[in-house]
Amino acid sequence: MGMSMGGGGGGGRRGRRRAPVMAEINVTPMVDVMLVLLIIFMVSAPMLTVGVPLDLPQTQAKSLEQDKQPLQLSVDIAGKIFINDTEVSMADLVPKLKAITDARGGTDERIFMRADKKADYGTVAKVMGQLSGAGFKRLALVTEVEQGT
Repeated sequence: MGMSMGGGGGGGRRGRRRAPVMAEINVTPMVDVMLVLLIIFMVSAPMLTVGVPLDLPQTQAKSLEQDKQPLQLSVDIAGKIFINDTEVSMADLVPKLKAITDARGGTDERIFMRADKKADYGTVAKVMGQLSGAGFKRLALVTEVEQGT
């Protein structure tokens, strides 16, 4: 009735071999972090293009190709005028626009005009008339692509 306590699975370091060190990079945490960053950027990207909130009219026109940041002129539903995101009065519109375009390339600079579809037509026409009278010939009207026709 005896048990054999001999040699096989004994107690020291003598019979054990060390497992080789694993030299692989665990990429799972890195992938998790990248996916979280991707989701954050996807959610925050539309918020970065704020500007003046307008409800643009819809057309079937194609977009223009451009190579530099355009100069945007906006007219909101209340008739306020904005150069990029800065509000200007009707009297200050042409002098400020001339100062900006002189620094950027003269009156040959393309100006993108954005107007809310419910904005007063007279205000929009007055702004366009002032721009034309001041020598700005490259005025483009910005619209949205028409949905589901």
